[in-house]
Amino acid sequence: MAKISPIASKYIVRSSIKIDGIVDRPDVIGAVFGQTEGLLGNDLELRELQRSGKIGRIEVNLKTQSGKTTGEIVIPSSLDKTETAIVAAALEIIQRIGPCNADIKVVAIEDVRVTKRQFVIDRAKALLADLTANTLPDSMEIATEVAESVRMMEIKGYGSDKLPAGPEIKSSEEIIVVEGRADVLMMLKHGFKNVIAMQGSSVPKTIIELSKKKSTTVFVDGDRGGDLNIRELISVAEIDFVCKAPDGKEVEELTKKEIHKALRGRITAEQAKLDLGVTSSGELINKDARLTRQLIKRGDRRDNKSRNDRNSRDSKGRDSKRNDRKAASPRTPAPARRSAGPTDAEKAKFKEVAEDLVGTRGACIFDGKLNILGKVPMTELATTIKSLGGGIHAIVLDGEVNDSLAKTAEGLKVQLLVGTKNSAKAAKVKVMTDKDL
Repeated sequence: MAKISPIASKYIVRSSIKIDGIVDRPDVIGAVFGQTEGLLGNDLELRELQRSGKIGRIEVNLKTQSGKTTGEIVIPSSLDKTETAIVAAALEIIQRIGPCNADIKVVAIEDVRVTKRQFVIDRAKALLADLTANTLPDSMEIATEVAESVRMMEIKGYGSDKLPAGPEIKSSEEIIVVEGRADVLMMLKHGFKNVIAMQGSSVPKTIIELSKKKSTTVFVDGDRGGDLNIRELISVAEIDFVCKAPDGKEVEELTKKEIHKALRGRITAEQAKLDLGVTSSGELINKDARLTRQLIKRGDRRDNKSRNDRNSRDSKGRDSKRNDRKAASPRTPAPARRSAGPTDAEKAKFKEVAEDLVGTRGACIFDGKLNILGKVPMTELATTIKSLGGGIHAIVLDGEVNDSLAKTAEGLKVQLLVGTKNSAKAAKVKVMTDKDL
């Protein structure tokens, strides 16, 4: 007898059966075929339907307990839903199986395709998730990959040192010097094509030559290594501007906004020398002056307290305390006041320093032997000379000598102030301008 494959069936008829007696599986199957024979016509005859494969193998599961039999009848069908419902309803006319009374009720007609459809949906979801995650990149990933490949193509080996550089390094009037290849890539990513890398701590000849021809900005990492690179570049190349990444960050880690902010806040090379406390040759300036600036930047509490106490006393108390502190200080005492002006050698020295300070808004402090005690910005000059407490012979500054500065210098026995302009009225401190030199 032919049977339908469970895979080919479209519906499954599930019926419950209750029998007042003990019967076997063949008895139930015989009753199903026998009592429905001729009931539905030739087209829906169960034997013919099963022979043609439209009705599958009838499954009967029975359980006997206390002299009664219960169970389930399962009939797979590939008929349409109307014919399947008619065949299911025909099962309920069976009232006796063998010698026993029987009661058959159709519990459900299940659509096998619903289960298959749900399986298809679940499997499709899994396949799509795998395809999205591992196979097909999204449009943003494609655009990023293409852009990165273009940037890689834009990097060129420039000069005899074959330094990584952007495509406009030769044609641009301004260049940006960074530390490594990764920094060049990041700058290219954000639209800066006039970038070149040092590729090491020593400055290549290519960059030295470029700095002589083009306006050069140094852009370094925000760490001690960046400071050292600035010193190295300042000592051998003609650097115009300096900027650093935020503290603890590298250029290759910055966002576009952070890069633009750092470049907008760039400072002149001369100001960078003052901030780092180095000379034009990259050497550190006088140790005492560096320590003084460090105390100022850290906001030394004892020094601030001492200054506040001095401000709260009258003028006589301030002079007395200052003289006592000078007597106990190991610093070199201030030389005797000279009635004559500076010598020709001193003028030449001050003129050279004044020319170096042009445009830096800084000041240079000298002791009696014309040793440089330190270079500081104009904004920190008054605080610095007060903290030194004495031993200052002259101050050369890129700015105006006003009454406030003159009075402060007078109190500290400073003999000479050299500035670009003089508006001070104090007579005890000699004031000169660069024209007097």
